[in-house]
Amino acid sequence: MPYKISGTLYDAARIIVIKESDWSIESNTEESSGAYEVDGLESGYKWVLARKSDGEVLGYGYITPIEYISPGRGVFGGGEETGSVVTNVIDYVTISTLGNATDFGDIGTAQAYHAATSNGTNDRGIFGGGYNAEWSIINTISYITISVLGNTTDFGDLSSGRHSLAAISNGSNNRGTFGGGFNSDIIDYVTISSIGNATDFGNLTQTRTQLTAASNSTNNRGVFAGGYYGGNLNIIDYITISSVGNATDFGDLTVERTAMFGGTSNGTNNRGVFGGGMQLGTPDVYLNVIDYITISSTGDATDFGDLTTNRYYLTATSNRTAERGVFAGGYDSDYTNVIEYITINSASNATDFGDLLSARSGLAATSNA
Repeated sequence: MPYKISGTLYDAARIIVIKESDWSIESNTEESSGAYEVDGLESGYKWVLARKSDGEVLGYGYITPIEYISPGRGVFGGGEETGSVVTNVIDYVTISTLGNATDFGDIGTAQAYHAATSNGTNDRGIFGGGYNAEWSIINTISYITISVLGNTTDFGDLSSGRHSLAAISNGSNNRGTFGGGFNSDIIDYVTISSIGNATDFGNLTQTRTQLTAASNSTNNRGVFAGGYYGGNLNIIDYITISSVGNATDFGDLTVERTAMFGGTSNGTNNRGVFGGGMQLGTPDVYLNVIDYITISSTGDATDFGDLTTNRYYLTATSNRTAERGVFAGGYDSDYTNVIEYITINSASNATDFGDLLSARSGLAATSNA
Protein backbone atom coordinates (compact mmCIF):
# COMPACT_ATOMS: atom_id res chain seq x y z
CA MET A 1 0.00 0.00 0.00
CA PRO A 2 1.12 3.65 -0.44
CA TYR A 3 2.13 5.98 2.36
CA LYS A 4 1.53 9.66 3.15
CA ILE A 5 2.60 12.52 5.39
CA SER A 6 0.39 15.38 6.52
CA GLY A 7 0.59 18.53 8.59
CA THR A 8 -0.47 22.17 8.89
CA LEU A 9 1.17 25.21 7.28
CA TYR A 10 0.76 28.74 8.63
CA ASP A 11 2.01 30.15 5.30
CA ALA A 12 2.11 28.75 1.78
CA ALA A 13 5.30 26.73 1.18
CA ARG A 14 6.99 24.25 -1.09
CA ILE A 15 7.09 20.83 0.55
CA ILE A 16 10.09 18.69 -0.44
CA VAL A 17 10.13 15.06 0.75
CA ILE A 18 13.53 13.34 0.77
CA LYS A 19 14.05 9.61 1.31
CA GLU A 20 16.57 9.09 4.12
CA SER A 21 17.54 5.71 2.62
CA ASP A 22 19.39 7.29 -0.33
CA TRP A 23 18.69 11.06 0.05
CA SER A 24 16.80 11.25 -3.25
CA ILE A 25 13.87 13.64 -3.64
CA GLU A 26 10.61 11.68 -3.62
CA SER A 27 8.10 14.55 -3.83
CA ASN A 28 8.24 18.29 -4.53
CA THR A 29 4.91 20.13 -4.31
CA GLU A 30 3.56 23.61 -3.66
CA GLU A 31 1.08 23.70 -0.77
CA SER A 32 -1.18 26.53 0.39
CA SER A 33 -1.55 27.51 4.04
CA GLY A 34 -3.61 25.24 6.25
CA ALA A 35 -3.82 21.46 6.34
CA TYR A 36 -1.83 19.65 3.67
CA GLU A 37 -1.16 16.06 2.68
CA VAL A 38 1.48 14.48 0.45
CA ASP A 39 0.53 10.98 -0.63
CA GLY A 40 1.79 8.26 -2.95
CA LEU A 41 5.04 7.87 -0.99
CA GLU A 42 7.10 4.75 -0.36
CA SER A 43 7.63 3.35 3.12
CA GLY A 44 10.70 4.38 5.13
CA TYR A 45 11.91 7.43 7.02
CA LYS A 46 11.69 10.87 5.37
CA TRP A 47 13.35 14.25 5.67
CA VAL A 48 10.74 16.96 5.01
CA LEU A 49 11.63 20.52 4.03
CA ALA A 50 9.14 23.40 3.94
CA ARG A 51 10.45 26.41 1.98
CA LYS A 52 8.38 29.60 2.17
CA SER A 53 8.30 32.26 -0.55
CA ASP A 54 10.51 34.59 1.54
CA GLY A 55 13.27 31.95 1.53
CA GLU A 56 12.80 30.66 5.06
CA VAL A 57 13.32 26.90 5.21
CA LEU A 58 12.13 24.59 7.95
CA GLY A 59 13.35 21.00 8.13
CA TYR A 60 12.05 17.91 9.91
CA GLY A 61 13.93 14.64 9.95
CA TYR A 62 13.17 11.01 10.75
CA ILE A 63 9.53 11.37 9.71
CA THR A 64 7.57 8.09 9.44
CA PRO A 65 4.83 8.22 6.79
CA ILE A 66 1.45 6.63 7.44
CA GLU A 67 0.21 3.68 5.39
CA TYR A 68 -3.19 4.32 3.80
CA ILE A 69 -5.71 2.73 1.49
CA SER A 70 -5.32 4.11 -2.01
CA PRO A 71 -8.70 4.91 -3.53
CA GLY A 72 -9.10 3.87 -7.11
CA ARG A 73 -9.11 0.07 -7.18
CA GLY A 74 -11.70 -1.16 -9.62
CA VAL A 75 -13.20 -4.65 -9.24
CA PHE A 76 -15.12 -6.67 -11.83
CA GLY A 77 -17.26 -9.52 -10.53
CA GLY A 78 -19.05 -12.43 -12.13
CA GLY A 79 -20.58 -12.55 -15.58
CA GLU A 80 -21.38 -14.99 -18.34
CA GLU A 81 -18.53 -16.73 -20.16
CA THR A 82 -18.38 -18.75 -23.39
CA GLY A 83 -20.78 -21.69 -23.27
CA SER A 84 -23.31 -19.75 -21.18
CA VAL A 85 -21.29 -20.46 -18.04
CA VAL A 86 -21.99 -18.14 -15.09
CA THR A 87 -18.71 -17.42 -13.32
CA ASN A 88 -17.80 -16.35 -9.78
CA VAL A 89 -14.46 -14.74 -10.69
CA ILE A 90 -13.56 -11.30 -9.33
CA ASP A 91 -10.61 -9.47 -10.85
CA TYR A 92 -9.27 -5.99 -10.25
CA VAL A 93 -7.24 -3.13 -11.70
CA THR A 94 -5.66 0.02 -10.35
CA ILE A 95 -7.69 2.48 -12.40
CA SER A 96 -4.94 5.10 -12.59
CA THR A 97 -2.46 2.59 -14.08
CA LEU A 98 -2.91 0.87 -17.45
CA GLY A 99 -2.56 -2.91 -17.47
CA ASN A 100 -4.32 -6.23 -17.32
CA ALA A 101 -6.61 -7.26 -14.49
CA THR A 102 -5.38 -9.45 -11.63
CA ASP A 103 -7.23 -12.13 -9.66
CA PHE A 104 -9.00 -10.76 -6.56
CA GLY A 105 -11.04 -13.71 -5.28
CA ASP A 106 -14.46 -15.24 -5.87
CA ILE A 107 -18.10 -14.39 -5.40
CA GLY A 108 -19.62 -16.97 -3.04
CA THR A 109 -22.42 -17.66 -5.51
CA ALA A 110 -21.61 -17.36 -9.21
CA GLN A 111 -23.56 -14.40 -10.59
CA ALA A 112 -24.31 -12.77 -13.93
CA TYR A 113 -26.53 -9.86 -14.98
CA HIS A 114 -26.33 -8.52 -11.44
CA ALA A 115 -25.35 -5.08 -10.09
CA ALA A 116 -22.58 -3.65 -7.91
CA THR A 117 -21.84 -0.47 -5.99
CA SER A 118 -19.69 0.64 -3.02
CA ASN A 119 -19.36 3.15 -0.21
CA GLY A 120 -16.37 4.71 -1.93
CA THR A 121 -13.32 5.39 0.21
CA ASN A 122 -14.97 3.45 3.06
CA ASP A 123 -13.83 0.47 0.99
CA ARG A 124 -16.82 -1.89 0.93
CA GLY A 125 -18.18 -3.16 -2.38
CA ILE A 126 -21.47 -5.06 -2.73
CA PHE A 127 -22.90 -7.31 -5.46
CA GLY A 128 -26.64 -7.99 -5.66
CA GLY A 129 -29.22 -9.91 -7.67
CA GLY A 130 -28.79 -11.55 -11.07
CA TYR A 131 -28.68 -15.18 -12.13
CA ASN A 132 -26.78 -17.96 -10.39
CA ALA A 133 -24.86 -20.83 -12.01
CA GLU A 134 -28.12 -22.74 -12.63
CA TRP A 135 -29.63 -19.65 -14.33
CA SER A 136 -32.10 -19.16 -11.49
CA ILE A 137 -32.91 -15.58 -10.46
CA ILE A 138 -31.43 -14.71 -7.05
CA ASN A 139 -31.94 -11.99 -4.44
CA THR A 140 -28.64 -12.37 -2.56
CA ILE A 141 -26.27 -9.51 -1.72
CA SER A 142 -22.62 -10.18 -0.87
CA TYR A 143 -19.72 -7.89 -0.04
CA ILE A 144 -15.95 -7.47 -0.24
CA THR A 145 -13.40 -5.13 1.27
CA ILE A 146 -12.03 -3.67 -1.96
CA SER A 147 -8.50 -2.99 -0.72
CA VAL A 148 -8.12 -6.57 0.61
CA LEU A 149 -7.98 -9.54 -1.77
CA GLY A 150 -10.41 -12.33 -0.93
CA ASN A 151 -13.80 -13.90 -1.48
CA THR A 152 -17.18 -12.29 -0.85
CA THR A 153 -19.13 -12.59 2.39
CA ASP A 154 -22.91 -12.77 2.72
CA PHE A 155 -24.51 -9.36 3.27
CA GLY A 156 -28.27 -9.96 3.09
CA ASP A 157 -31.04 -10.06 0.48
CA LEU A 158 -32.74 -7.72 -1.95
CA SER A 159 -36.45 -7.14 -1.40
CA SER A 160 -37.08 -9.40 -4.42
CA GLY A 161 -35.03 -11.56 -6.75
CA ARG A 162 -34.33 -9.88 -10.08
CA HIS A 163 -31.73 -9.78 -12.84
CA SER A 164 -30.45 -7.05 -15.18
CA LEU A 165 -30.85 -4.34 -12.54
CA ALA A 166 -28.63 -1.33 -11.75
CA ALA A 167 -26.98 -0.06 -8.55
CA ILE A 168 -25.61 3.25 -7.28
CA SER A 169 -24.60 4.81 -3.97
CA ASN A 170 -23.89 8.13 -2.30
CA GLY A 171 -20.32 7.05 -1.65
CA SER A 172 -18.98 7.44 1.87
CA ASN A 173 -22.46 8.48 3.03
CA ASN A 174 -23.05 4.71 2.96
CA ARG A 175 -26.39 4.25 1.19
CA GLY A 176 -26.56 1.89 -1.78
CA THR A 177 -29.63 1.54 -3.99
CA PHE A 178 -30.67 -1.15 -6.48
CA GLY A 179 -33.14 -0.14 -9.18
CA GLY A 180 -35.18 -1.91 -11.83
CA GLY A 181 -34.56 -5.33 -13.27
CA PHE A 182 -36.68 -7.78 -15.22
CA ASN A 183 -40.36 -6.68 -15.02
CA SER A 184 -39.56 -4.40 -12.10
CA ASP A 185 -39.67 -0.71 -11.22
CA ILE A 186 -38.53 -1.43 -7.65
CA ILE A 187 -35.84 0.64 -5.96
CA ASP A 188 -34.58 -0.73 -2.66
CA TYR A 189 -31.67 0.31 -0.48
CA VAL A 190 -29.10 -0.84 2.05
CA THR A 191 -26.69 0.83 4.44
CA ILE A 192 -23.46 -0.45 2.90
CA SER A 193 -21.44 -0.37 6.12
CA SER A 194 -24.06 -2.50 7.96
CA ILE A 195 -24.95 -5.99 6.78
CA GLY A 196 -28.67 -6.68 6.43
CA ASN A 197 -31.55 -7.01 4.00
CA ALA A 198 -32.60 -4.27 1.59
CA THR A 199 -35.53 -1.95 2.38
CA ASP A 200 -38.08 -0.40 0.03
CA PHE A 201 -36.98 3.00 -1.33
CA GLY A 202 -39.57 3.82 -4.00
CA ASN A 203 -40.11 3.22 -7.71
CA LEU A 204 -38.57 4.15 -11.04
CA THR A 205 -40.68 6.22 -13.44
CA GLN A 206 -40.88 3.18 -15.74
CA THR A 207 -40.71 -0.58 -15.23
CA ARG A 208 -37.59 -1.70 -17.08
CA THR A 209 -34.70 -4.14 -17.33
CA GLN A 210 -31.11 -3.97 -18.65
CA LEU A 211 -30.66 -0.36 -17.51
CA THR A 212 -27.60 1.37 -16.09
CA ALA A 213 -26.93 3.98 -13.40
CA ALA A 214 -24.48 6.59 -12.06
CA SER A 215 -24.34 9.06 -9.16
CA ASN A 216 -22.55 12.19 -8.00
CA SER A 217 -21.51 10.36 -4.83
CA THR A 218 -21.83 12.37 -1.60
CA ASN A 219 -23.80 15.05 -3.49
CA ASN A 220 -26.60 12.50 -3.19
CA ARG A 221 -28.13 12.37 -6.68
CA GLY A 222 -28.41 9.08 -8.50
CA VAL A 223 -29.61 8.57 -12.08
CA PHE A 224 -30.94 5.46 -13.85
CA ALA A 225 -30.69 5.39 -17.65
CA GLY A 226 -31.94 3.39 -20.62
CA GLY A 227 -33.25 -0.15 -20.55
CA TYR A 228 -36.05 -2.15 -22.10
CA TYR A 229 -39.79 -2.54 -21.52
CA GLY A 230 -41.82 -3.30 -24.63
CA GLY A 231 -39.13 -1.51 -26.61
CA ASN A 232 -35.74 0.19 -26.34
CA LEU A 233 -35.80 3.13 -23.91
CA ASN A 234 -33.94 6.44 -23.69
CA ILE A 235 -35.35 7.35 -20.28
CA ILE A 236 -33.16 8.95 -17.60
CA ASP A 237 -34.71 9.44 -14.18
CA TYR A 238 -33.19 10.44 -10.85
CA ILE A 239 -33.47 10.09 -7.10
CA THR A 240 -32.01 11.83 -4.07
CA ILE A 241 -30.17 8.87 -2.58
CA SER A 242 -30.38 10.04 1.03
CA SER A 243 -34.18 10.50 0.83
CA VAL A 244 -36.56 7.62 0.11
CA GLY A 245 -39.10 8.30 -2.63
CA ASN A 246 -39.99 7.69 -6.24
CA ALA A 247 -37.74 8.64 -9.15
CA THR A 248 -38.35 11.80 -11.20
CA ASP A 249 -37.82 12.42 -14.91
CA PHE A 250 -34.33 13.76 -15.69
CA GLY A 251 -34.12 13.77 -19.50
CA ASP A 252 -33.21 11.40 -22.33
CA LEU A 253 -30.19 9.53 -23.65
CA THR A 254 -28.90 10.45 -27.12
CA VAL A 255 -30.28 7.15 -28.46
CA GLU A 256 -32.73 4.56 -27.17
CA ARG A 257 -30.90 1.47 -25.99
CA THR A 258 -30.89 -1.52 -23.70
CA ALA A 259 -28.34 -4.10 -22.46
CA MET A 260 -26.23 -1.24 -21.12
CA PHE A 261 -24.76 -1.71 -17.58
CA GLY A 262 -21.89 0.62 -18.63
CA GLY A 263 -22.59 3.69 -16.49
CA THR A 264 -20.19 5.55 -14.18
CA SER A 265 -19.26 9.10 -13.10
CA ASN A 266 -16.55 11.39 -11.80
CA GLY A 267 -18.34 11.59 -8.46
CA THR A 268 -18.75 15.04 -6.95
CA ASN A 269 -17.43 16.58 -10.18
CA ASN A 270 -20.95 15.81 -11.43
CA ARG A 271 -20.50 14.17 -14.85
CA GLY A 272 -22.14 10.83 -15.58
CA VAL A 273 -21.23 8.76 -18.64
CA PHE A 274 -23.07 5.84 -20.28
CA GLY A 275 -21.33 3.55 -22.76
CA GLY A 276 -22.42 0.88 -25.22
CA GLY A 277 -25.64 -1.07 -25.31
CA MET A 278 -27.92 -2.50 -27.96
CA GLN A 279 -31.06 -1.63 -29.88
CA LEU A 280 -33.25 -4.73 -30.10
CA GLY A 281 -34.81 -5.04 -33.52
CA THR A 282 -34.58 -6.85 -36.84
CA PRO A 283 -31.65 -7.00 -36.89
CA ASP A 284 -30.31 -6.09 -33.44
CA VAL A 285 -27.86 -3.17 -33.51
CA TYR A 286 -24.82 -3.14 -31.20
CA LEU A 287 -23.67 0.33 -30.17
CA ASN A 288 -20.35 2.00 -29.36
CA VAL A 289 -21.88 5.31 -28.31
CA ILE A 290 -20.82 7.07 -25.10
CA ASP A 291 -22.94 9.99 -23.93
CA TYR A 292 -22.85 12.16 -20.84
CA ILE A 293 -24.91 14.29 -18.51
CA THR A 294 -24.28 16.79 -15.74
CA ILE A 295 -25.80 14.87 -12.84
CA SER A 296 -26.65 17.95 -10.79
CA SER A 297 -28.65 19.51 -13.68
CA THR A 298 -31.62 17.81 -15.32
CA GLY A 299 -31.55 17.64 -19.10
CA ASP A 300 -30.84 15.41 -22.07
CA ALA A 301 -27.55 13.57 -22.60
CA THR A 302 -24.85 14.83 -25.01
CA ASP A 303 -22.52 12.82 -27.25
CA PHE A 304 -19.17 12.11 -25.54
CA GLY A 305 -17.35 9.85 -28.02
CA ASP A 306 -17.16 6.16 -28.88
CA LEU A 307 -16.00 2.89 -27.38
CA THR A 308 -13.29 1.03 -29.30
CA THR A 309 -15.87 -1.61 -30.35
CA ASN A 310 -19.65 -1.87 -30.61
CA ARG A 311 -20.79 -3.97 -27.67
CA TYR A 312 -23.42 -4.55 -25.01
CA TYR A 313 -23.69 -6.11 -21.54
CA LEU A 314 -20.40 -4.41 -20.60
CA THR A 315 -19.77 -2.77 -17.23
CA ALA A 316 -18.08 0.41 -15.99
CA THR A 317 -16.51 2.03 -12.94
CA SER A 318 -14.15 4.94 -12.21
CA ASN A 319 -11.70 6.53 -9.79
CA ARG A 320 -14.21 9.35 -9.36
CA THR A 321 -12.66 12.83 -9.04
CA ALA A 322 -9.37 11.51 -10.47
CA GLU A 323 -11.41 11.53 -13.71
CA ARG A 324 -10.67 8.11 -15.24
CA GLY A 325 -13.56 5.85 -16.19
CA VAL A 326 -13.09 2.27 -17.39
CA PHE A 327 -15.42 0.08 -19.44
CA ALA A 328 -14.89 -3.69 -19.31
CA GLY A 329 -16.13 -6.88 -20.90
CA GLY A 330 -19.37 -7.29 -22.80
CA TYR A 331 -20.35 -8.92 -26.05
CA ASP A 332 -19.67 -7.77 -29.62
CA SER A 333 -19.36 -10.65 -32.08
CA ASP A 334 -18.28 -12.77 -29.12
CA TYR A 335 -17.57 -12.45 -25.41
CA THR A 336 -14.79 -9.92 -24.89
CA ASN A 337 -12.13 -9.30 -22.23
CA VAL A 338 -11.41 -5.72 -23.36
CA ILE A 339 -10.92 -2.95 -20.79
CA GLU A 340 -10.76 0.58 -22.14
CA TYR A 341 -10.77 4.01 -20.53
CA ILE A 342 -11.80 7.62 -20.90
CA THR A 343 -11.02 10.86 -19.09
CA ILE A 344 -14.49 11.69 -17.83
CA ASN A 345 -14.17 15.48 -17.88
CA SER A 346 -12.88 15.49 -21.49
CA ALA A 347 -15.21 14.29 -24.26
CA SER A 348 -13.34 11.89 -26.56
CA ASN A 349 -13.16 8.29 -27.71
CA ALA A 350 -12.12 5.45 -25.42
CA THR A 351 -8.55 4.07 -25.41
CA ASP A 352 -7.26 0.56 -24.68
CA PHE A 353 -6.47 -0.08 -20.99
CA GLY A 354 -5.76 -3.82 -20.80
CA ASP A 355 -7.67 -7.09 -20.47
CA LEU A 356 -9.87 -8.90 -17.96
CA LEU A 357 -8.79 -12.33 -16.74
CA SER A 358 -11.51 -13.88 -18.91
CA ALA A 359 -13.85 -12.80 -21.68
CA ARG A 360 -17.35 -12.31 -20.28
CA SER A 361 -20.53 -10.27 -20.46
CA GLY A 362 -23.15 -9.37 -17.86
CA LEU A 363 -20.51 -8.64 -15.22
CA ALA A 364 -20.70 -5.92 -12.56
CA ALA A 365 -18.09 -3.37 -11.43
CA THR A 366 -17.40 -0.91 -8.66
CA SER A 367 -14.41 0.82 -6.99
CA ASN A 368 -13.21 2.24 -3.68
CA ALA A 369 -12.92 5.79 -5.02
